[in-house]
Amino acid sequence: MRLDTNFVAGSWRRGTDRLDIANPSDLDQIAGSYTLATADDVRDAFAAARAAQPAWRDATVEQRSLVLEAISRAIFDNKDELARISATEGGKTIPDALGEIVRAGHLARFFAAEALRVPGETVGSVRAGVDVDVTREPVGVVALITPWNFPVATPMWKIAPALAFGNAIVWKPSEKTPGISMAITRIIAEALAAHNMPTGLFNLVVGAGPTVGAAVADGADAVSFTGSLNTGRRIAVRCAERMVRCQLELGGQNPLVVLADADPARAADLAVNSAYFHAGQRCTAAGRLIVEDGIHDAFVAAVTERMAGLRVGHSLLPETQIGPVIDEFQMTKNLGYIETGLRENAKLASGGERLSRPTRGWFLAPTLFTETTNAMTINREEVFGPVASVIRVANYEEALATANDTVYGLSSGIVTNSMKHARHFQANVQSGMTMLNLPTAGVDYHVPFGGRKMSSYGPREQGRYAIDFYTIVKTAYRSL
Repeated sequence: MRLDTNFVAGSWRRGTDRLDIANPSDLDQIAGSYTLATADDVRDAFAAARAAQPAWRDATVEQRSLVLEAISRAIFDNKDELARISATEGGKTIPDALGEIVRAGHLARFFAAEALRVPGETVGSVRAGVDVDVTREPVGVVALITPWNFPVATPMWKIAPALAFGNAIVWKPSEKTPGISMAITRIIAEALAAHNMPTGLFNLVVGAGPTVGAAVADGADAVSFTGSLNTGRRIAVRCAERMVRCQLELGGQNPLVVLADADPARAADLAVNSAYFHAGQRCTAAGRLIVEDGIHDAFVAAVTERMAGLRVGHSLLPETQIGPVIDEFQMTKNLGYIETGLRENAKLASGGERLSRPTRGWFLAPTLFTETTNAMTINREEVFGPVASVIRVANYEEALATANDTVYGLSSGIVTNSMKHARHFQANVQSGMTMLNLPTAGVDYHVPFGGRKMSSYGPREQGRYAIDFYTIVKTAYRSL
């Protein structure tokens, strides 16, 4: 039990409104008990961050790099314990949790190197005797608002560049995964303290979005948010009213196109990976399987055969491939979409029901619909669960048009042996990321992450592109 949940100005604080988190794999087990931040906690967090940021701004690039190296080492050294915490409160399988935590360690290490090579340039002026310096400076105090589905990697691809480029942080993670957020906060605070940096640089406030999240967004010089489209819109409006920058990573209803020249077995493997692992709770998951008529029946047969062998169960059991959805809200939402699909005359080919296991948990059978159209609700909205739909198309041209017929544009994929169609798809699909003969979910840590249309707003995350959000460009003129 950790009622001192919030980390503000270098100290752990007890908030109000006790929050008990049940293990989604075993609802009779409480994963942890916490308290939520207050308005005073948020105000104090920003005051601490603003007081601490000048020292961090003035630190050498080597000092910043060493802090991030220490964070990376600690994540790798404690990966097994971090994975256990994440699996227990969030329902990830241990392999999924470990994979995410290792990625977070790599992210911290990558930005430890980026801290050493912040770019700038000196150029000649059009005026004689004048030189021009173009440099980058920290934004100041940034608010990071992160989701529950990737409670370590998503925060780290915001935290690491924010620190690397000299900013202070107020972090509001999802209140559904406070335990792992506290564990990461301890690692960061210890690294800062070990290098004699003010611990007020990094603050953790746990609470609901409409209260704590809104206060965090209103207090920062920049806001980076990953979450739902509706919440992202509200944050964008608040930031526009205050004339501060925002970075939004929102939802997706991602297409995986399967052409007739593909191998059905390979395509089925990619589809199952894209749609169902991590219980479908990935913004890059494929909810729409757009399949050319010539391979449709063989593909559906191969997918349903693989789905029958998927092992859904307790996240800590080694044989489990897919754990539970995170909570009752998500289960109810998923079942509601399944009911809507049936009501709109989609054919249920597999799954669709809550599963019984030795422990009480939020276990949902991976679900596949066939005979769907792109106009159906389950293909227009983000389900965010282990639910996918097959859309039959006549040819590649219809497949591409269907893939692009969505308000979202995060990830996409195509399964084909045709280089012609693969290259055309890459150039013409309206998504920020696209995959050839790979799952739609699964990205590298050293390259840009983000989408287009309603899926993303603002500069890209990850890779060298992250500097564009966390720094301000200054142009200085000098007379010799």
